[in-house]
Amino acid sequence: MRGVLCGSGGKPTRIPPYPSGSRGDLLKLPAKRPDRIRIERIWPQVDDGRYAVKRTLGERVDVYATFLRDGHEVLGGAVRYLSPGKRRWRELPMRRIPEDLDRWHGSFVVDALGRWQFGVVAWVDRVASWQHELERKVAGGQSDLASELSEGAALLGVASLTVEEGLAASAGDRSEQVVAELQLPVLVDGERAAYGSWYELFPRSWGGFAGVQKLLPEFAKLGFDVLYLPPVHPIGLTHRKGRNNAASARRSDPGSPWAIGGEAGGHDALHPDLGSAQEFARLTARATELGIAIALDFAIQCSPDHPWLQEHPDWFHRRPDGTLKYAENPPKRYQDIYNINFDTEDWRALWTALRDVVLHWVSQGVKVFRVDNPHTKPVPFWEWLIADVQAAHPETVFLAEAFTRPAMMALLAKAGFSQSYTYFTWRNTKAELTSYLTELTRSELPQYFRPNFFVNTPDILHAYLVRGGPPAFEARLVLAATLSPSYGIYSGFERCENTPLSESSEEYLNSEKYEIKKRSLGGPLLPLISRLNAVRRANPALRQLDNLTFLETENEHLIAYVKRTGDNAVIACVNLDPVAAHEGVVIIPPELGLPAAFDVSDLLGDATFTWRAGRNYVRLEPGLQQAHLLRVEL
Repeated sequence: MRGVLCGSGGKPTRIPPYPSGSRGDLLKLPAKRPDRIRIERIWPQVDDGRYAVKRTLGERVDVYATFLRDGHEVLGGAVRYLSPGKRRWRELPMRRIPEDLDRWHGSFVVDALGRWQFGVVAWVDRVASWQHELERKVAGGQSDLASELSEGAALLGVASLTVEEGLAASAGDRSEQVVAELQLPVLVDGERAAYGSWYELFPRSWGGFAGVQKLLPEFAKLGFDVLYLPPVHPIGLTHRKGRNNAASARRSDPGSPWAIGGEAGGHDALHPDLGSAQEFARLTARATELGIAIALDFAIQCSPDHPWLQEHPDWFHRRPDGTLKYAENPPKRYQDIYNINFDTEDWRALWTALRDVVLHWVSQGVKVFRVDNPHTKPVPFWEWLIADVQAAHPETVFLAEAFTRPAMMALLAKAGFSQSYTYFTWRNTKAELTSYLTELTRSELPQYFRPNFFVNTPDILHAYLVRGGPPAFEARLVLAATLSPSYGIYSGFERCENTPLSESSEEYLNSEKYEIKKRSLGGPLLPLISRLNAVRRANPALRQLDNLTFLETENEHLIAYVKRTGDNAVIACVNLDPVAAHEGVVIIPPELGLPAAFDVSDLLGDATFTWRAGRNYVRLEPGLQQAHLLRVEL
């Protein structure tokens, strides 16, 4: 009989003799004999397969699973995978991990863009199980093995068998095979989704599309992979903003490119002052020849003069008095912008129109999009749009400009965004950087979240750069370029521009968002930028995210870390203090597996040093050398 437990208030609660129904119901046999093999803890996966893990073309997908069965039978297993557009599943063997006898590992290489699937299968290998039992009996000194040998002969399909022949026979029988019900998705992107050096510029400050095209060879020499252009569409006149976001504009003020739409068209049109469609086509074509991707801004917002306000008035928010509601992010006010109403009853047409904007620019040679504030739009919309675009154009990359709550940033990545802006700009101390990078690299996040470390943007000039001057710019540049496979700078960073709108503001004084500047490619940081981009391309370890190990320095102003991929290992040490020199050590722990003594080459200079496991002296001084970047010569 079952017992009695105390319920709330100490009153006894009697447990019924059986969970529910009659004893006969409880003991009812299953219609099919249950499988004795259990498959558990398949990895990698995101939210039980609701979302895809992400890999890039040519990468290996390492798959792990736990196989369990009662008894002493020898198990076998394989990873099953299905590539895009194929119907036949392929298999590759899984092997038992020696350190964990129930954990298995296998892998496959993704050689096509698009959505893959994978799973695992396990079975009892009866031949190997018989051989294992025979080996134990032989080792135990048993000599009468006639019955065992007859059993083996039957398994192998031969008339008779000796011990030696039995132990030498090939295994491979698949008895009790179980295919895991869970089939997991893998989204395979091109290299640009996971790795790249970005440069952001306003074309109107560089002579329009033709002016930018002339400079493409220089950007290529500097090692930039992506040239990101803020919105290139017509700009509205109504409520146009003036210099420094002034509420009223002068006749000569060009307005903010994010106030999209005017007499010349909307999101699928080009601003006439930037150049013609033919000039834009020549720009994208020439960039492609040089290995540079042109990225466009996809901002889902409209100026009061956008054609959609007349064609689809119900796509916009209105107050109870019928007036349109302009965009706000208190204390910031954007009277020149109206946000889209995603709760419109005409949402299907709205979604389709926005998808068609993206497809229009894809047809014009644009395969990279920086998406403005995606966290203020419905996640299901992004999941649909990105999947629909990538179904036809799997090479398309979407970067989320989502400075918001961590859970929402992660959800957008799960929904399909290839990359995301991050909190890197606001992580400046050793403790902040160590904590944040540990979160990004030592969790589930690397399976689907790819960071892009922009050091500045037209909206973000951090106080660290304002107060630290050129040494601060050098430190942040080295950190961004070596910690993350993708990083970016906005025009003026190479010139160490750091004048804020006010002491407490992260906005630039005389922001390029509201006026045209005369830009040219130059500045004291260009040699370092060029060198870092070359180093990144030459060292595979710097093109990976989750191979990061922080190293002790015994100095809070010195941060050190190593990245290693195969035989390629790079050690970085950066002085985070932009005003003072600092001495310390970089401690190489034994678990890194490096030799007791090894040579390192300074990738930011020409020197070679001998380092050792244990303590290695470093001194970094602003104005002379802000960072070490050392390749281990193995």
